[in-house]
Amino acid sequence: MKIAIIGAGFAGLSSAKVLTQFGHDVTVFEKAPDVGGVWSATRRYPGLRTQNNKDTYFLPDFPMPAEYPEWPSGEQVQRYLAAFAKHFDLDRRIQLNTEVVVAEPENDKGWQVKVRNTRSGQEAEHHFEHLVVANGIFSEPFIPPYSGVAEFEAAGGRLCATSEFNNLEDARNKNVLVVGYGKSSCDVAAAIGEVAASTKVIARELLWKMPRKVMNVLNYKYLMLTRMGEGLFPYIEIKGFEKFLHGAGSGVRDSMISSLQKISTRQLKLDKLGLVPEGTFDRIARSTVSLSTDELYEQVAAGKTEIARECEIASLGARDGKPVATLTDGRTVPADLVVCGTGFKQVVPFLPQSVQDEITDERGNFELYRQILPLTVKRLHFCGYNSSFYSPLSVEIAALWIATHLMGGLDLPSVEKRREHVRRRLKWMEERTEGKHARGTNIIPFSMHNVDEMLDEIGINVGPFTRFKQWLLPIDARDYRMVTRKLLERQKQVQANPAAFVKAVH
Repeated sequence: MKIAIIGAGFAGLSSAKVLTQFGHDVTVFEKAPDVGGVWSATRRYPGLRTQNNKDTYFLPDFPMPAEYPEWPSGEQVQRYLAAFAKHFDLDRRIQLNTEVVVAEPENDKGWQVKVRNTRSGQEAEHHFEHLVVANGIFSEPFIPPYSGVAEFEAAGGRLCATSEFNNLEDARNKNVLVVGYGKSSCDVAAAIGEVAASTKVIARELLWKMPRKVMNVLNYKYLMLTRMGEGLFPYIEIKGFEKFLHGAGSGVRDSMISSLQKISTRQLKLDKLGLVPEGTFDRIARSTVSLSTDELYEQVAAGKTEIARECEIASLGARDGKPVATLTDGRTVPADLVVCGTGFKQVVPFLPQSVQDEITDERGNFELYRQILPLTVKRLHFCGYNSSFYSPLSVEIAALWIATHLMGGLDLPSVEKRREHVRRRLKWMEERTEGKHARGTNIIPFSMHNVDEMLDEIGINVGPFTRFKQWLLPIDARDYRMVTRKLLERQKQVQANPAAFVKAVH
């Protein structure tokens, strides 16, 4: 098939590689001047690095370079993805600096895709038989609608998202406010704290953080990046050993969570700094599991940086001709630069509103079976809408699920049963994350549950020994390389029966 892929991050590149392997004619559209998605040079903020260590953050058949550090920088991840594209001969299929303006369905014939070159402004139209949306769930940063922005900017102030703050020198000798307490906010605040005149982190809510090395010895990957770590949190459908952890063995589970809370509090000196979050440590997995930025806590202890807890920016403005921010704690503080790590909007602006209405519910959640397949829109898949601990592995398996579906290799429930399945899970996700589920696209911490469900439908999964190993050791994406090989063998059988392919498409 002739397939368009929107986005050249992990999901787009993995989809391009997989679908090309299965014989499809693929074109990737990327509006940035480089591949990488959130790791693009156009979106990297100072201090950006991976949350995972390099051994758990790579595509199955292309490991991270051995010389990379334990937690690669944003620039290193982008170089890795560029090398991936070159290795699998994808460069000729990727159109950089090319924004998809609109992608419109043409009944059952496919998609009409209108694109625009971001440099020349030249537009073109293409027809594709199929469309894969891989623009990422972090596609458009959200900046709160503060009052007084015009006056603030007229006085020389700058308001931007973390992904728009690309040059550390812009903060040198400035009074900086960093809004948010997630990973991006803490990472960029730590980098800014080294050069700014003053740095304040405006944290509406404190979050529990996991040290990269527990007790400065044990890599957190042995605690959280295993099936055991995932099993500490109750899934919507509890099976196997998880029934013990959340039943008769709940005391063991609670003791482990409590121990992690005490260790993190002591190691990060949260008591001393007045930064102990509310609630228990298991809230760390409400919507993500954020690693601590140790340098930030060191700066707070040294008095170089302030974390204003339970605080927000009430308004922006100017005083005596200089930019300021008024905080909800009553203070008005100098603010030459305000950097917002306040999340993203999950948007697909290139899809007509009628299509957007068809793929979302009344609350705006994406209704995608397995975070991949719309319930009713034909010739359309999503890849990368299952944000997880192991995003590279998750998107690769999603791409393989798509390839299997296109060859007619999935025996899916009826549309009504899929609809019931999706809506039940969305309700559960909203409740367990307190609404922080990124419109149904954030599956953390249940990454391996999602991988298992996709592979079980494909009919190919790792064996019991590998699963047992994964209970105790971090997930190794290389264990999943065999899925592609076995699927390609299956494809030879499908090619002998073309009717199966036609059935999947229509």
